[in-house]
Amino acid sequence: MDPLSALREYTICGELDKIVRVNDEFRFGNEYTFPCSVETAYRSKQGNLYTLETLVFYIKDPHLKHVDYIQNARANRVPTVTLPDRKPLLDYLTGKVSSSDAIEFPLPQNPIPIINNSEYRADERVFVESKDKSFLDAGMVDVAAMEVDGTLENLDFMSMIRGIERPLKDRESLLECKHRDFYSVLVTATKREEERQRIESQQRKDGLVAKNRLMGADERGLGFSDEMGYDSGPKSKMLKVGKMGEGVPIILVPSAFQTLITIYNVKEFLEDGVYVPTDVKVKQMKGARPDCITVQKKFSRDREKVMQAYEVRDKPSALKPDDWDRVVAVFVLGKEWQFKEWPFKDHVEIFNKIIGFFMRFEDDSVESAKTVKQWNVKIISISKNKRHQDRAAALEVWDRLEEFVRSRSHS
Repeated sequence: MDPLSALREYTICGELDKIVRVNDEFRFGNEYTFPCSVETAYRSKQGNLYTLETLVFYIKDPHLKHVDYIQNARANRVPTVTLPDRKPLLDYLTGKVSSSDAIEFPLPQNPIPIINNSEYRADERVFVESKDKSFLDAGMVDVAAMEVDGTLENLDFMSMIRGIERPLKDRESLLECKHRDFYSVLVTATKREEERQRIESQQRKDGLVAKNRLMGADERGLGFSDEMGYDSGPKSKMLKVGKMGEGVPIILVPSAFQTLITIYNVKEFLEDGVYVPTDVKVKQMKGARPDCITVQKKFSRDREKVMQAYEVRDKPSALKPDDWDRVVAVFVLGKEWQFKEWPFKDHVEIFNKIIGFFMRFEDDSVESAKTVKQWNVKIISISKNKRHQDRAAALEVWDRLEEFVRSRSHS
């Protein structure tokens, strides 16, 4: 009995509970034992053969929503059944249909002896099974008879062999590295990239400090037109952000880990448009909490592309009175105590002077955002699994921040 037929038999009989995994094998009661990773005869629409492990995991809870099924399979490190294959596979395993085009049972593979014409005896009979219809309609070939009538020399044994071959591996299965963990490689590569970004960030920060010192030239009637967005000409003697205070703008993030955006992962999200969970970043950075992170964004100002730098901090208590004039945005935790001892009288004043953002997963309950909906903040949603959608969320933050900065500058 092949594994696919055994699984179908147990499914139809309602005996799936008798299929028990022991180490790397599935035991079907006291009747059959198969390796978990053995390939079945059911081929997916993507071209690969499903393993027994994949089919058993699916058929034991086939009515689970596909999103939940994918998450459960990933948590258990089990390859999944694709959405287009789910219903046809279920119909076959439950007996609603008796056959399927996706099933490819291997043909019987009888041994084929190597034949040397000089040593071949006419009384021997060799039978070769083939998919090639030209060989007696895929039937049995009498080699001895062929030798008698002189057709043995024309017999193509390689075609016969290829006719009964079936692929053991396809491109997708070759690329899958089972029981391999490349997390250490990712950590090493990430550390190198972070070190490069840290050096570049420090260089940019040193340059910003030098530029800020040059702002004293305003008193002498000198203007600037540079990459940080200063107006040029003798009539322009202040930053474009005007009333927000001179210097690099500040973005505040919560210091608590229960929020999505922290000082550990804010740079990847805002600069690269990729959300990395805080706990992953903490492991990569070995728990070293940075006091300040510099992020940059290129904006269009006066028909030119200018690079604006921002300082990201998570300790409001360390800010000086002049520093608060530079605060332009805050990622809120959704808790009242986050704003304790802030130099503002209430939420209305805070979110009139500072734009607020609340990050949440799109499938979180409404209750998680119940408090912030009473505040004047922007709710930004991201997916738990679809990382390619992070960039759109990051761009929404930048767009709303730039719009707020412009409106505040002209107020």
